[in-house]
Amino acid sequence: MPQIRPITDLRNTNEISEICHARREPVFITKNGYGDLVVMSIETYEAMVEGASLDRAIAEAEGEFEQDGRLHDAREVLGNLRRRHFG
Repeated sequence: MPQIRPITDLRNTNEISEICHARREPVFITKNGYGDLVVMSIETYEAMVEGASLDRAIAEAEGEFEQDGRLHDAREVLGNLRRRHFG
């Protein structure tokens, strides 16, 4: 269940920081009863960015497959990369 806190709780930054690190998920901050901010730990942010990057790479690969319908053998591709970059 997401943490939803009023903006006045930001006065106690240590408490918000502890919640972010302990729960490893964003804390949603409201202002006048409406969503205003999202606060999260750096670790949570980095995991989110990494996941989004992986999702983009998968979507790109799926798009390429839909476009030309070709699959590549992983052993062949990795072998080519090793020869190209490691001699």
